[in-house]
Amino acid sequence: MPRKKAPPKRDLIPDTKYGDRLISQFIGAMMTSGKKAVAEGIIYSALDSIQKKTGQAGIEVFHKAINNVKPVLEVKSRRVGGATYQVPVEVRADRRVALAIRWMINYSRSRGEHTMAEKLAGEMIAAANNEGASIKKKEDTHKMAEANKAFAHFRW
Repeated sequence: MPRKKAPPKRDLIPDTKYGDRLISQFIGAMMTSGKKAVAEGIIYSALDSIQKKTGQAGIEVFHKAINNVKPVLEVKSRRVGGATYQVPVEVRADRRVALAIRWMINYSRSRGEHTMAEKLAGEMIAAANNEGASIKKKEDTHKMAEANKAFAHFRW
């Protein structure tokens, strides 16, 4: 933590093909070992294969998938007098997007298709249709928050 003030938020540069900041953020999260060109290639080929499979624009399916995966509530651990409670809290807008991107990438990596582009395309199509592992993660998070609603008064 900085001692004086929080560092300013940096603006994302839109990606080159679509001019979209969300895709640029997705590319940054997808990238491993600084290989941005590889991450861009995977994402762009996934969006192209979504276009071929569904007949809809790949960018629209991508945005719909991200919006479907965004969580509204999550639980945070709060220590009160020796006991730890799972307190439900609302998720900030920037964290919602970050969680949705992280979940989609993690669950697409564990899918069964052959290439990463196919895995990512499959997870995006599933998330756009409100199914798949990333949607299940969102629903589990919401269920956990709903189950611990009794501890909402410990919110800080």
